[in-house]
Amino acid sequence: METSQPHSAESMSQDLSELLKEATKEVHEQAENTPFMKNFQKGQVSLHEFKLVTASLYFIYSALEEEIERNKDNPVYAPVYFPAELHRKAALEKDLEYFYGSNWRAEIPCPEATQKYVERLHYVGKKHPELLVAHAYTRYLGDLSGGQVLKKIAQKALQLPSTGEGLAFFTFDGVSNATKFKQLYRSRMNALEMDHATKKSVLEEAKKAFLLNIQVFEALQKLVSKSQENGHAVQPKAELRTRNVNKWHENGPAAGKESERTSRMQADMVTTSPLVRWILALGFIATTVAVGLFAIKQSAARGSRPFPCMLQALLTH
Repeated sequence: METSQPHSAESMSQDLSELLKEATKEVHEQAENTPFMKNFQKGQVSLHEFKLVTASLYFIYSALEEEIERNKDNPVYAPVYFPAELHRKAALEKDLEYFYGSNWRAEIPCPEATQKYVERLHYVGKKHPELLVAHAYTRYLGDLSGGQVLKKIAQKALQLPSTGEGLAFFTFDGVSNATKFKQLYRSRMNALEMDHATKKSVLEEAKKAFLLNIQVFEALQKLVSKSQENGHAVQPKAELRTRNVNKWHENGPAAGKESERTSRMQADMVTTSPLVRWILALGFIATTVAVGLFAIKQSAARGSRPFPCMLQALLTH
């Protein structure tokens, strides 16, 4: 964990956006270098992993935006209130329905690390709303910057549709120019009235936000590793939707989406465990032999000879 650096009165006179950038530089690099994010940046991400990330982000943004709505008229947050441009909850709901189907709320997991992040957001929103800007800065400006790179990586690695299904989280329809909007956001953030002590608290909270993100990534990595150990399939990067192309063109978008969802569910359920394959094979053989023996019995009852060569072939394979 990063050791907090002292902030002088002189340094506190800088713009808040610059102070946040400097204060979070080290912990930002830590977040980017977690095994989970390093693999993601290399395009080494499975459908199972991406679904887990999307689910955790849903819980995080739901909590963040609930607290933002609570404090939208509070002077400590109101200047940076941009719901139409930034809020992600609705977009994440679209993505989760795409990946899990209409019953997604009952299926998505909330790891302990994600719940810890959620609890912190609610605590800040209710008890220390002046610190909410630290979490908004950490999440939304990051989404507008590095998030766009991750969108392209995910789309390519998982072969998601070019029309954007499954990637609504990364799509900011209300922001026509990300660079100009980030400049506007920083200028509004710099205009927030706060004394040196509050600025210092905001910087510490921003670092805490990054650390909470790191804990989420680490928890997701453990979940993925555990799933692989238990035989959960890792989704092949090159085969996600090719089987649905014809159905899409023949039956239209609605049928195509349903077919894609079915394929994703089947891919998630398939296991690569040799033991399971052997059990299935033995079950098939046992069923075949049982049918053969039943045929022998029926033939004997009728006084006719069965097909001995066929049965012998079944028993010797």
